Order: sequence, then structure tokens, then C-alpha cells
Amino acid sequence: MMTTSYELPRGDAFHAGTFVKTTSAQTIEILGGCGLDFAVLDAEHAPFDRAAIDLAMIAGRASGLPLFVRVPDRSAAGLLSVLDMGAAGVLVPHVESAEHAREVVAHCRYVGGDRGYSSSPRAAGYGALGMKGAIAEGDRNVVICQIESAPAVEQAQRIAAVAGVGGIFIGRADLALSMGLDDAQHPRVFEATEHVIRAGLAAGSTVGMFVGSTAEREKYLALGVRWFVQGSDQSLLRQGAQAIARSNSSRTLQA
Repeated sequence: MMTTSYELPRGDAFHAGTFVKTTSAQTIEILGGCGLDFAVLDAEHAPFDRAAIDLAMIAGRASGLPLFVRVPDRSAAGLLSVLDMGAAGVLVPHVESAEHAREVVAHCRYVGGDRGYSSSPRAAGYGALGMKGAIAEGDRNVVICQIESAPAVEQAQRIAAVAGVGGIFIGRADLALSMGLDDAQHPRVFEATEHVIRAGLAAGSTVGMFVGSTAEREKYLALGVRWFVQGSDQSLLRQGAQAIARSNSSRTLQA
């Protein structure tokens, strides 16, 4: 039976994935054949209910694509739900402190945590793994905390150093808003981003972030970021459609 195990990149290696914002299992199947290291279901900003996440997980297993879920909040019930359905890990928004991070990790862990156990969900192999196997498998789920406010920037190294936190993820848009800005590319946001990268690396944590292009990915790769969410299924669809539209326009002008 295929497991949900996923390991964050080590050393100079990096992983690249994309956000999924449309509730289509076929999208997951397509992405699964494209060589991505992972994808992230955006249950914070897209209309993913439990049924949609469940179908996506089936498609992810079938296509061999590890799926993370960006959950709407830090609640124990929400984290339990997506992990039981077979998520490789969770991307948790608005983690502001080490205490928040410890709570998140506790909700995601059986041993030393408070994650409720059941042998019946996909994560436990529908009973096939047995209790010992299911616990061992579940406690390998990856926890990534989002740093996306000015206070969280100051706490970034403490958050990254919490046992069980696999990585920290810089959310530049909300970070800009928390700084009274409406530009995620503002120099102050870049300065804060650099601070978080240094803090994460100092804590021995994997640092991740969203990028809009391969060129931007290369820029932050040089700074030590190793886990990239690049674009989304929506942006990939839009870019492809726009390329077709421009092509049709060119042919019309040439005719």
C-alpha cells in the first residue's frame, strides 16, 4: 500500500511544487505526471471541503504525488482531518510564536502529542498498518509553519527550532499587509524575508516560500531557500490560455 511519507530536501537539494486551488481530481492526476516533488491543496483560500480533499488524496496516491494541505487554521480537528485522509504534511498559516508551533506539532503527533488515533482512515491503511505501524507512519508527517506577520518574523528562529517543526514558510503577501504595505516585493518585505531565511537556517530548519517564476526561485535558492511553491494550477491554466490567445492573435494579424 502506498504511504504518505515525504522527506524535506537536504543539503543543496531543493523541492518544487505548486498550489492547487481548484477541486479537481483530474488536476492532481495531471500534475502527478509532471515531475513535481509535491503539491499543496490550498484549503485556506480555495473551496476545499473534506470531500474534495479526500478525492484529491486518492488522486495523489494514484499518481504518486505527495500532497500537503494548507489548512484554514491551527485547530486540532482540522489538522487531524487532513492527516487522517493521507496528507504528506500540513502547511499551517499564521504561526506567530514558538507556543503556537508547539501546539501545532502536538496536534499532528501521536507520540508526545494529542492527535487522536483511529485505525479506519486512509493514513492507517484502513486498518492494514496496525496500530504500531500507523503511529510510526503518522508521526512522519511534515509540519511547516507559515511566517507571515511582523511579530512572527521576530520569532522566526524560535518557531523554526521547535521540535517537530520540519520547516518554515514565508508568506510575503500577508507579511506586507502586517507591515502596512500593499506590495509583497517592497524592500522592507525583502529585508524581513532575508531575516526569516537566516533565522530558519540558523535553527537548522528547511525554509520555504511561494515564488511566481523560475527566475525568482533561483534568486531565493541562492539565499538558502530549499522548498518552493511556484504558481498554482490556476496560474498555469491562465498562462497557457493566454499563450494560445496571443498565438491566435498573431496568426490573424499575419493572415
